[in-house]
Amino acid sequence: MNNYLNLQEYEKELLLQVREGDVKAFEYVYNIYSARLYGNIIKLVKSPGVAEELLQDIFQRVWEYRSNIDVSKSFKSYVFTIAKNLVCDYFNKESRQRLVQRYLQVKEEGSIAKFQHQLEEKESQQLLEKAVRQLPPQRQLVYTLCKIEGKSYEDVSKTLGISVSTISDHIVKATKSIKAYYLSKDMLYISLLFISQL
Repeated sequence: MNNYLNLQEYEKELLLQVREGDVKAFEYVYNIYSARLYGNIIKLVKSPGVAEELLQDIFQRVWEYRSNIDVSKSFKSYVFTIAKNLVCDYFNKESRQRLVQRYLQVKEEGSIAKFQHQLEEKESQQLLEKAVRQLPPQRQLVYTLCKIEGKSYEDVSKTLGISVSTISDHIVKATKSIKAYYLSKDMLYISLLFISQL
């Protein structure tokens, strides 16, 4: 117990120094958390290069907004929340890039019908992305992994360290929120189209 308290006090002191712009203290904090963060990120993105880039982005944000660090709150929760948000952003960006690639493919094929279909699909996808971004961070991540990336509940459960029933609860609530978002935008036709696919 004493060792735990000592570690807490040590970390608190380091974070106070980071807030003051101490680069050495920041390096210590990086060394404490980087391996655990990287391990979690690589399980989600499956790419060492992407995981490393996201890890650097996390600590770049920590440094840029160091004056906002609240040493009375859990720094671990703070930094892991940044990680979750960046992973969500990454998956959303990947989804948009795939849409652009499909659009270019259709354009090259010169098919007007397919081109029109892709435009409609792009608009529908953008609506879904906006709806997903309204969700709380963890629910957004769970929905993205299960429904957009197609991962199983069991895989996501192991990766995020939460139960399958919690995953299912997130999906049910996310789906309800997304349907409500469609209706709130007064796009009944599009909402019915998407609801049939959820």
